[in-house]
Amino acid sequence: MKHFLFVLALIASLNIFSQETTTNNQFSLNLLAPSAEYEFSVSDRSTIDLNLGIGFTYQYSSLFGEAYGIYPGFEAQYRYYYNFEKRADKGKKTSENSANYITGIASVTSGNAIIGDLDYENDYGAFVGPAWGLQRVYESGFKLNLNLGLGLGFNDSGDTYVKPLFSFQLGWLVAQ
Repeated sequence: MKHFLFVLALIASLNIFSQETTTNNQFSLNLLAPSAEYEFSVSDRSTIDLNLGIGFTYQYSSLFGEAYGIYPGFEAQYRYYYNFEKRADKGKKTSENSANYITGIASVTSGNAIIGDLDYENDYGAFVGPAWGLQRVYESGFKLNLNLGLGLGFNDSGDTYVKPLFSFQLGWLVAQ
């Protein structure tokens, strides 16, 4: 927990350098890993993004064969958008938070599959760490979001490990 608080405090300190207000609130639905996402502005360049949905895992082993699972999960991000002006100067879209950002991420996922046969020994797994991301929302409302990072993973058994983060979302902006 203290790692999570440290990462949030570090990312929140970036807020000191914010300029004019350009972030806005928005609700979207994602398709690849179905989820509902609400992003709301907390300052000039910062938002909180909340995502509730499901994730898919597939595993193959020569010893145990193949298995899969679909798991419920929740993720929260503090995002600091840093390149609105650069995109605007190039004539690129910046509305609907279409820009690059750095973020602090915290997520928790169940270890018990709601569909599938791949259950983990742990009741939950969690992740906390920093990441770089980009978000683009096109005129049609189509939304693309990418996160790349490295952080700390842990579970209810007390295991702690360094874990890479790769998250890719495709979906639609539903409301602003």
